[in-house]
Amino acid sequence: MAGKLKALKRLVKNWLPPVVLELYRRLSMQRIRFAGHYSSWQAAAAESTGYDVDTILARVSDAAEKVKSGEALYERDSVLFDKVEHTFPLLALLMRTSLEKQGKLTVLDFGGSLGSSYFQCKNFLPDVLDLHWCVVEQEKFVARGLEKFESDELHFFFSIEECLAKYKPDVILFASVLQYLENADQIIDVALASDAEYIVIDRTPFIELEDDWICVQHVPASIYEASYPCAMLSGERLKRHFENQCDLLADFGALGGEGCIEHGFQKIPFEYKGMIWQKRHH
Repeated sequence: MAGKLKALKRLVKNWLPPVVLELYRRLSMQRIRFAGHYSSWQAAAAESTGYDVDTILARVSDAAEKVKSGEALYERDSVLFDKVEHTFPLLALLMRTSLEKQGKLTVLDFGGSLGSSYFQCKNFLPDVLDLHWCVVEQEKFVARGLEKFESDELHFFFSIEECLAKYKPDVILFASVLQYLENADQIIDVALASDAEYIVIDRTPFIELEDDWICVQHVPASIYEASYPCAMLSGERLKRHFENQCDLLADFGALGGEGCIEHGFQKIPFEYKGMIWQKRHH
């Protein structure tokens, strides 16, 4: 029955006009919304409900355990999917780095939840690879990670500094996290000051303006009900931040595609993108 329902959904999606699909998406309670324009992170936070970390952690943990046990193929933001949606530029870089390091690879995954990107990439990487995937996360996520998901390959840390004291990452990954950081520039500076050869930004919303646009993200209850500050990043400003120390190896469209911020009667467009930066050797 489940297979027939999936086939029916695919058939409907293929035959319905795009305008009808867009209307459905706008009316759907599944839709994540971005709204407003705020002068500061604090102003956006004041207009947000915040979120219950315990509730989100429970949802994410349940989904991640299903992936770990093989009951599900892929998890993102606590939502399970029936196929893995790979970020091939990231995979290409991981393979390149493992060749450069003679079969060794260490990744620092900042904001990596309970290992979502690790489980996403793992099946694509060679079994013989000497891999260390280090997740830096919020305290409760790290505690859960250490309790249920820690392995010889997957590790959890409370801070970048704690991770760097034990491992020397070749790649630092920011996947769908910079937009949720009030101090994103400071975190990037720490990454730039490290010995990591590559810095990867993935699934991050960019806006074609000179400055970042701070709004509020509204998450529906079907995922986990919450609203919190979110920054649509200025691509030009971010590139200037990197260009003194790095070369841009790749600039690619990322999972999430295009979207709009609701600002009064205006619709401000943004696009999810990724970047791969390589440290410049002096």
